[in-house]
Amino acid sequence: MGDEKNDVKLSCRHLWKVYRGSSAPYFKSEVGKTGVRELSERMRDDGAIPAAADVNFDVHVGEIFVIMGLSGSGKSTVVRCLSRLIEATHGEVVLDGEDLLKKSDKDLIDIRRHKMGMVFQNFGLMPHLSVFDNIAFPLSLQGLPRKEQIEKAQRVIELVGLEGRETAFPRQLSGGQQQRVGIARSLAIEPEIWFLDEPFSALDPLIRRQMQDEFLRIQRSLQKSIVFITHDFLEALRIADRMMIMRDGMVVQMGTPAELIVNPADDYVAEFTEEVPMVRVLKAENVIDREASPQDSMPQQDSDCSVEQLLPLLASHKEGIRIMRDGSVLGVVTSSSVIAALAHQDTNRGAEVPA
Repeated sequence: MGDEKNDVKLSCRHLWKVYRGSSAPYFKSEVGKTGVRELSERMRDDGAIPAAADVNFDVHVGEIFVIMGLSGSGKSTVVRCLSRLIEATHGEVVLDGEDLLKKSDKDLIDIRRHKMGMVFQNFGLMPHLSVFDNIAFPLSLQGLPRKEQIEKAQRVIELVGLEGRETAFPRQLSGGQQQRVGIARSLAIEPEIWFLDEPFSALDPLIRRQMQDEFLRIQRSLQKSIVFITHDFLEALRIADRMMIMRDGMVVQMGTPAELIVNPADDYVAEFTEEVPMVRVLKAENVIDREASPQDSMPQQDSDCSVEQLLPLLASHKEGIRIMRDGSVLGVVTSSSVIAALAHQDTNRGAEVPA
């Protein structure tokens, strides 16, 4: 996604959200001196509930950053703190160098109207408005001229494939179409940061897969900076550039999907990843045959191509496939090198994971 990917769009620093009880004394004297788990346990002993505990991560420009965990892990709490739908107890949320947690209500309204897009599991459509008017609604809040509202709304309607449904009402749409309206409405303001909290989990499996495809198509076109919440590892595997797994309000592990699958931090992470086929995870660059020599007659594929994508090509080119990176030959993948790599990973995953 380009060099911009190295630029940080959003930073979450030492974020805490504590319900009930008085947590203020801890943040004056204990943070930084006491381990996160120990501090969380002290709070619970005092009747407080740390729903998010010392959460830290960056989201880069154009990146899809996925946060996942089981119900009650704190993932939705974090994204609601990022958007200030709920107020964090402690920490920083820095967007373009400015701490959102220090912004006034007036400033925050302006940021939401112009920089921040949000999509949630419940579509939140206004039943008395048509598809077009639902999508144009946030543009009217911005005070844009009607002509500009129409142009922008029509652009995102085409982007999400809702042409011809502009005059329909939400009750006349399928679940997948309603979710498209929600996505289009959030995109209409051309947000710089996009928060999606389990947007597809209420959909049937087939529609959910189609919406994931649509989401990835839109992202290839727009290159948004995205925080995406899910409890489904296969969904995360399909869409994430990087991901973070949470448990009990704390961060357990962060990395690319492949890093989490190949090197899970503990049994909790391993349980998420154990059913994932390795052919979807391993890339061409991970299965290169070090003894094979590239030949001009061999077909070529990019180094970030998945093994799953390579298999049909290997079936008809037993001599191997040249693997390319930035226009240069990185090496050769053969059927033998794929089998050896898969066997090695299966052996590693079968070993006991340290607690």
